[in-house]
Amino acid sequence: MKLYYAPGTCALACWIALEWAGADYQAVRADPHSDEFKRLNPLAAVPALDIGRARAMTQAPAILQYIADRYPQAGIGANEGLENAFELNETMAFLASDFHPAFWPFFFPQRYTTATDEASLAAAKEAAYARIDRAMQHLDKLIAAGNGHVYQGKRSIADAYAYVMARWTAKLPKTWKDYPHIAAFMQRMEQDPVVQKVLAESAK
Repeated sequence: MKLYYAPGTCALACWIALEWAGADYQAVRADPHSDEFKRLNPLAAVPALDIGRARAMTQAPAILQYIADRYPQAGIGANEGLENAFELNETMAFLASDFHPAFWPFFFPQRYTTATDEASLAAAKEAAYARIDRAMQHLDKLIAAGNGHVYQGKRSIADAYAYVMARWTAKLPKTWKDYPHIAAFMQRMEQDPVVQKVLAESAK
């Protein structure tokens, strides 16, 4: 099993989950522009998980759910029951569909304006701040309700996913440190030996 990643991306959430699960895997730094990686994943994006099938698995939420299902003994998936499973799916959908896209104008302002001057690009970036803040406020409430975790008071794939993306606010005027429950969550995550290992190895 090979996980293809790029430093700082949401692929690190999959890496953390694989470690939590005790999986036998190899992390491989991907070159999204290479023909080799495009053959593996035509979208040329990370994460990609190669388990030896005709094509690699893609999309972080789907990979995270696969890891939780494949290693149920790790306990990082949903609690038993239809409504509990829905709650995790709902949370993961929020992280993938609201939280993640909120950062896109900040990271890729050129996609959100036809202008090319610095002032226009800066304005596109700044337009992301309100949407990111709204998502962060919601995440803060989820963590408050989850007794320090994103989902039902337990370590789960949602913790790994939320942690990696919340780190992206470090370069914004309002960072994760400005949200009390997220701040406590982030500090606990950064004390996790697995998280420390993944961050160190991905930065090499």
